[in-house]
Amino acid sequence: MNLIETPYLLEEKEKYVSKIVQFDNHQVMNIQLRIGEEIKEHDAKEYVLVVVKKGKVLFTVDGVEQLVTTGHVLHMNPLEKHALKAVEDADVIVIKIGI
Repeated sequence: MNLIETPYLLEEKEKYVSKIVQFDNHQVMNIQLRIGEEIKEHDAKEYVLVVVKKGKVLFTVDGVEQLVTTGHVLHMNPLEKHALKAVEDADVIVIKIGI
């Protein structure tokens, strides 16, 4: 067992992206964005699950916009092009599941 802390760091810095843990071909990341900050369009070769811990994030996935907030889990298939923009200060967990 390994308990990993993901402290909220936006009070100290702007956009924060960190790999929390990686094993085999799976990866867990923490992304923290201030309102208006973006991550430009990209894709991942893995399945992706996104869990918003705090705030609201507007995802654009293959040209379709989806607002993701606490209480939601966003699922993306491998190679789906996506971008994101913080609608509010946001703290997000990204889980990449390799195939």
